[in-house]
Amino acid sequence: TTRVFRPAASSTFFASTACDIGAFNRFFHAMLERGVFLAPSAYEAGFLSSAHDEAVIAATIDAARAAFKATAAG
Repeated sequence: TTRVFRPAASSTFFASTACDIGAFNRFFHAMLERGVFLAPSAYEAGFLSSAHDEAVIAATIDAARAAFKATAAG
């Protein structure tokens, strides 16, 4: 199951299309402001590579925490 900017997890593609696109857009831009580029679609997956060391991963997690807070605040 996947939670895609919606209050409950979804297990089908059709359920996931009911996501809050406005919330995704706020999160996407909040991540950009923090130096993290994500695919510009709520339905894309993100990937790590061997070029991402522990410091980069930690910085990304910190950025995501702050971006989720900003997104929730509206």
